[in-house]
Amino acid sequence: MGETTVTTLEGREQTASQPVAEERAGLRFLRRLRTPRRPRLWFEILLIAVSYWTYSLIRNAVPEQRGQALRNADWIWRTEHQLGIAFEESVNHAVNSVTWLIIGMNYYYATLHFVVTLGVLVWLYRSHPGRYAATRLALFATTAVALVGYYFYPLAPPRLMNGSSFVDTVLVHQTWGSMASGDLKHMSNQYAAMPSMHIGWSLWCGLTIFALASAPWARILGLLYPTATLVVIVATANHFWLDAVGGMLCLAFGFAVARLWYGALPYALPRWVPDSRKAPLLPGKA
Repeated sequence: MGETTVTTLEGREQTASQPVAEERAGLRFLRRLRTPRRPRLWFEILLIAVSYWTYSLIRNAVPEQRGQALRNADWIWRTEHQLGIAFEESVNHAVNSVTWLIIGMNYYYATLHFVVTLGVLVWLYRSHPGRYAATRLALFATTAVALVGYYFYPLAPPRLMNGSSFVDTVLVHQTWGSMASGDLKHMSNQYAAMPSMHIGWSLWCGLTIFALASAPWARILGLLYPTATLVVIVATANHFWLDAVGGMLCLAFGFAVARLWYGALPYALPRWVPDSRKAPLLPGKA
């Protein structure tokens, strides 16, 4: 007779418990990743610096595709005319006639895009640490999906269109207002106008301030900021207003990613989290 192998009940239980334990360990690790936790300053500074460097590298590495970008711009401009919504040129000329206003907008376009976004991140880090990571994830996901738009839909800004009468306000008024004009134009991809991250980032800032600020005047400013940014990007001829729609869609994607990962919108997560970073917290306003 052949040899008989006997498997004890205890052995079967041992064998079965091993994959179950590994699965539970994986679930616990995933749960910890998805639990709001207090951000670490050194990690956040490094993450933001590396992420922005990567974003700039990829954005500027996208082939400029000048011919296609100009054709796409012509198509958008014709379509807006057919729909009766082509108002960018009128805004550009009207604001350009007021020298002090357009110069201010040039500097607005060049600086507030970064200053306000970083300021909101610092405010979140200090005052809403439990909501920081989820809100930052929404911003990063918004920016990441914008890169897809830059690659698959190159678009020239209105000021670079052939045969148009748009005014490049940075060149005309000789202000430092855009890395896509003047001496700095070779440092940035000029044909990555769709979607507008000036709108994506400013709307992220505005919604965050409106949702979390306690002072009424701050909440009002939060709503006004993306509105003013829309006027600026159109008046300076850096974007069609449809680029702003693209930025809004990217932001919606960013918030959807944050919602799926954390199980709640960033603003609904707890404001404060314990230092232990171990106890899971259920979504809910503090």
